[in-house]
Amino acid sequence: MKSPGKLTKREEQIYQITTLVAGGFALGEVLDKLSRAAVEITGASACSIRLLDDETGELKMRSTFGLSDEYRNKGPVTRDDPVIKAAFAGEAVIIDDMRDDSRVRYKDASKREGIISQLTVAMQFKNTSIGVLRLYRPRIGGFMEDDIALARSVASQCAIAITNAKYYARAIAGEQVAQQVKLAGIIQRRMIPETAPKMPGLEIAAAYKPCFGVGGDLYDFIKLDDNNIAITIADVIGKGIPAALTMSSFRGMIRAYADGGHKRHTMAEIIRKLNNTACEECRDGEFITLFYAIINTKELSMTYCNCGHEPTLLWRGGKIRELKKGGLVLGVTKETEYEIERVELKHNDRLLFYTDGLIDAVNFDGKIWGINNLYKTFKQCVMGTAREIVNNTLILRRRFIGLARQTDDTSMVVVRITDKRG
Repeated sequence: MKSPGKLTKREEQIYQITTLVAGGFALGEVLDKLSRAAVEITGASACSIRLLDDETGELKMRSTFGLSDEYRNKGPVTRDDPVIKAAFAGEAVIIDDMRDDSRVRYKDASKREGIISQLTVAMQFKNTSIGVLRLYRPRIGGFMEDDIALARSVASQCAIAITNAKYYARAIAGEQVAQQVKLAGIIQRRMIPETAPKMPGLEIAAAYKPCFGVGGDLYDFIKLDDNNIAITIADVIGKGIPAALTMSSFRGMIRAYADGGHKRHTMAEIIRKLNNTACEECRDGEFITLFYAIINTKELSMTYCNCGHEPTLLWRGGKIRELKKGGLVLGVTKETEYEIERVELKHNDRLLFYTDGLIDAVNFDGKIWGINNLYKTFKQCVMGTAREIVNNTLILRRRFIGLARQTDDTSMVVVRITDKRG
């Protein structure tokens, strides 16, 4: 085999095309290099490269050399064009005079451009046509049979280089998306508080475990005054970046309505406003579950509304009560009515707020951890601090599921009612 230094000039030019195959070049740059190289190698006066658009069926002009912008934009060419059909069937199509050949659609454009003869060959990758290479000369009968082999050789190398450039573009796009997902995950984790505000009589701990880097879970703490704190936990039905964006917007609405400035809204008003906004913003099949609670440390009470969310668990004296009062998920209909309940709290009560990802975790045998295991674990861990309850619950769940990949985000908040109220 000849080394590049011993190649003929033409072989060396074709070899230069092959260097584009291994290079990390953008598609536009590759196409411009290829159209110029095709003219230089074949001795044609001009060249055009059209690539097939799988959606429209058109062969879009992607690069030219030696042709005017007017000719480039003369009109569409589809795969039903007789010359294209023949080229895709494996023929090398020579047109001796484009000015009066019935197969030529844009005869007037050819006349104005001063090109007369044409040679069209398909560019194929793994026996699949991806476009056509067209060469032009300004005289009748400008292409002979001897030109076909060279044109095919150039077209073959072009197909490989173009495909490589597309893969390169996809790889770059994939890296960009990965970086965007990573950034979105960082931003989302910054929105989820690491710690709760200090409140006399309360000990609060929480955990958030997204399954795809970003997700649709949310918990938040909003200190309303010295005696009241709002605790919210929610789940957007969906995964990844869309769910995270929806939840980001939803978090802002919760904080705006909960704070309320000089005019604080009642819980019923807040839930109604959140539901109305969700009905307007959520698309078909999208909705949001929410458990919204306000704990009053002075009165030792909790007022809450459960909007289609997993019921918060109240542990007291060895027994667990599910807090279910509320209504439908948010975003179904503006006419939904929601029930508000007030619960008295006692010293040493424990509250466990969570999203369904906590109990829906599945092991390699397809068995779900489930609510029964959560009850068992909560009772087993309940005498620890709030942080110990969170950590030990996640540890025991991990022992059950092993390293099985999960498909839903997990969030949990534990509140322990202490007797230290300052």
